[in-house]
Amino acid sequence: MPLLEIAGMTIFILVLFVGIFSIVFGLPGTVIILINTILYSLFTGFDKIGIKILAILLVISLLAEALDFVLGMAGAARFDASKKGIWASVTGGFIGAIIMTPVFYGFGTIAGFFLGGFTGILITELIRQGQLKPVIRTGYGIILGRFTGILAKGFFAFVMIIITLTNIYS
Repeated sequence: MPLLEIAGMTIFILVLFVGIFSIVFGLPGTVIILINTILYSLFTGFDKIGIKILAILLVISLLAEALDFVLGMAGAARFDASKKGIWASVTGGFIGAIIMTPVFYGFGTIAGFFLGGFTGILITELIRQGQLKPVIRTGYGIILGRFTGILAKGFFAFVMIIITLTNIYS
C-alpha cells in the first residue's frame, strides 16, 4: 500500500471517529460520517462505495437527525458542556476504547470510544448539575430524553461506520 494511500485512509478513519464522537456533544456526527464517506467515494472513483450505499447512508443520516430533532422538540434540552465534562468525555472515550477493543476488535474501538465518551460527559454533567439549586436543576425527563437522543444517533452512526468499513474491506 503506497504511503499516500495509507495517509488518506488514516485521515478517513480519524474523521469517522470524529463523527461518532461529536454526537456526544450534540453535533451532527452522522452528517460528518456521510460527507466523509462521499469524499472517500469521490477520491476512489466509487470503486468500493457506490451510489446505492451512499443513498442508504443518506437515509440513515436523515433518520438519525430527524429523530434527534423530534426528541429535542419534546423537551430534551442539550447540556452546556463544561471544560471538566469535555476532558471527562475524552478520557472516557479512550478508556472505553481500551476496554472494548480486545473484546470486539475494530468495532469495539469505535463503540468503546463513543460509549466511554458519552459516559464520561454524562457522569460529569450530572454531578455538576447536582450541585445547582433544586429549582435550576434539569428534570430527569429532559436528561432521559437527551440520553435517548444521543444513544439513538450514536447507534445510527455506528451502523453507518459498519456499512462503510464493511464495503471498503470486503
